[in-house]
Amino acid sequence: MEVQAFPTPGSMLSLSRNHFCYLKKFNWFCLNLRSLQMHMGSENRHPTSIKRTSVACSSDLQWSQQASFNSQLNDAKVIYCVAPAMGHNQDSHPECHLRVPAIMNTLQEMNLTSKRGTDVLELQNFKPATLDDIASVHTRAYVTGLEKAMGRASDEGVILIEGSGPTYATATTFSESLIAAGGGIGLVDSVVAASKNSGSPPVGFALIRPPGHHAIPKGPMGFCVFGNVAVAARHAQRKHGLKRVFIIDFDVHHGNGTNDAFYDDPDIFFLSTHQDGSYPWTGKFDEVGAGNGEGTTLNLPLPGGSGDAAMRSVFDSVIVPCAQNFKPDIILVSAGYDGHVLDPLASFQFTTATYYALAAGIKQLAKELCGGRCVFFLEGGYNLKSLSYSVADTFHALIGEPSIAHKLDDPAILYEEPSAKIKQAIQRVKSIHSL
Repeated sequence: MEVQAFPTPGSMLSLSRNHFCYLKKFNWFCLNLRSLQMHMGSENRHPTSIKRTSVACSSDLQWSQQASFNSQLNDAKVIYCVAPAMGHNQDSHPECHLRVPAIMNTLQEMNLTSKRGTDVLELQNFKPATLDDIASVHTRAYVTGLEKAMGRASDEGVILIEGSGPTYATATTFSESLIAAGGGIGLVDSVVAASKNSGSPPVGFALIRPPGHHAIPKGPMGFCVFGNVAVAARHAQRKHGLKRVFIIDFDVHHGNGTNDAFYDDPDIFFLSTHQDGSYPWTGKFDEVGAGNGEGTTLNLPLPGGSGDAAMRSVFDSVIVPCAQNFKPDIILVSAGYDGHVLDPLASFQFTTATYYALAAGIKQLAKELCGGRCVFFLEGGYNLKSLSYSVADTFHALIGEPSIAHKLDDPAILYEEPSAKIKQAIQRVKSIHSL
């Protein structure tokens, strides 16, 4: 894998137009970042400064502590982990080090962290993913090439990873990406452990970065370094014998990396809803899998302007019957919040209420189909306020509390959804997949 030094701001215009269509609203985003920095203050930018109750990953505990750990798991409704990758940062880049701290600040303000009591639990001291974990999805050449590139990143600062458009790397990117993937693995382990003792295990939420769903087997792409949800899926199969994995990706951009990793795998169903014609310009209706995996990839590109009504219809008429037909052993979710109407990098009209409904529906689906085993993985979301509020209301849904979207959403900024095009898209995908 080759890398090159990240260009100075003045030289960014020399990069291809396609790469930076994804970043076309940098100026607005920079204002958003500065506003958050002033609001947070330097003392609150790293979530490790937060006082919190936590537990260690079960694999690190002595037998004498196992009973206590299991008890906490059994009482929890949500278990989350935090991996903010504070060293993996490029100033004014949408996928920056402020994203996870912004979420954590909002969760604290709304009393949705482990400090609230037994129903919310934080997984801490989890192990980084191993190179073998990553190589279950990515090529060894990519993994070793990225590790070697860290020396150059240390010397030169931020570097741009060749061929991946706006994906950057710093001296800590490799190690922090292993930590992010490890957090997802730890949550899978914890949720599976809890499901052996209870029919209602906690739902996991990996508050991690860099995100992963664009990272292809041979390299990084679209802000993503390692495929966190894909690595977790392979781990669920290999360690826990959960053969059939159902992956839902509701990020506004197609999860092409996850798509490619499992395109010929009959035991992993990948379902992506995304904005038609948006980065990375993949995820067409006819991309349905290949070989033994034909039929276990479903791509539903929706027109720009799709919003709450569209997603509720998609959930009822596409996601639910697909999951019911597939009969999964676990559900994993690439939870991208860049479909929000306020997000700068796309043009969907999702609201906080949309994400609450999705989370509540997915939790119920997991309860009905696979013993409640379900883990969410943070993907996109670049307006820090809408990202944080949407994750917080996702927590409300997973805990079983009422939504507070009516206090956060502004209906006045919404416009009429393209209902005819949405209906046509849904009917087309239902026809292709015999739903």
